[in-house]
Amino acid sequence: MKKSFSKLIFALCLILFIASCKKDDEGISNTPEIEFVSVTPSNVVEYQDSLVFRISYRDGDGDLGENGNGVDNFFLTDSRNSVTYKFRIQQLAPDDANIAIQGELDVVLQSAAVLNGQASETVTYSIHIVDRAGNQSNTVTSPVVTVTAQ
Repeated sequence: MKKSFSKLIFALCLILFIASCKKDDEGISNTPEIEFVSVTPSNVVEYQDSLVFRISYRDGDGDLGENGNGVDNFFLTDSRNSVTYKFRIQQLAPDDANIAIQGELDVVLQSAAVLNGQASETVTYSIHIVDRAGNQSNTVTSPVVTVTAQ
């Protein structure tokens, strides 16, 4: 009887322990979430220079990115003229994986461009992404970058 009672207590403790454990990916939304990490160069850039934007991402079901051509899923909007540059993130997990993913992405804007013909102007960029299910992430904004004509 004592042995059976001990086994019962052990089994109950084990069940409570397992029930209290949380999966690492619980709480990660199926809607992608992004955070701004950096823009390089970070302060002043010449108009013909490239800018590299780095964001971190989290997606609860792993349906971020697309391998098909002609699909845009990374959007970068210039504050000076509201032009949105479109990019494609390659698929980051298999179609049927349904796993939480997270990491960092770099996207290169080939030229910062001077729009007003002035010696310099300031710009910020707003960024969002869209997963294969059509869920749009939150929008993040870069710090101010000064673009010079020389």
